[in-house]
Amino acid sequence: MQGRGIAKGSGSGELLVSEAPISFLSGVDPVTGVIIEQGHPLQGRSIEGTIFAFPHGKGSTVGSYILYALARNHKAPAAIINQEAEPIIVVGAIISGIPMVDRLDIPFEELKEHRSATVNGETGEVTFDD
Repeated sequence: MQGRGIAKGSGSGELLVSEAPISFLSGVDPVTGVIIEQGHPLQGRSIEGTIFAFPHGKGSTVGSYILYALARNHKAPAAIINQEAEPIIVVGAIISGIPMVDRLDIPFEELKEHRSATVNGETGEVTFDD
């Protein structure tokens, strides 16, 4: 499938799909990579090494630096897929070297039908590995 390439690079891994936006500042532990946001549908799950798909980010601009800390701690996702990219997540992905795409040509909900994927952040291509 095709999307818009945002941050260069390629990443493969298990798809972790959230229908809810996420705040990296208060929602993800930068040391463990675990989602800690109270009430989030994926609370308790790790984003480490996943293809982390979520509609968009929310919250503070510090979220960019949380993504960077995740990368430095080797707890970052292998790639990010958003419905619509916004500046906080884009900056975080770029400075952290995390491939990122948005605006896929399929409904976002259909990502849940797949287990794993490869994301090319330069071309915007996403392929399913299952």
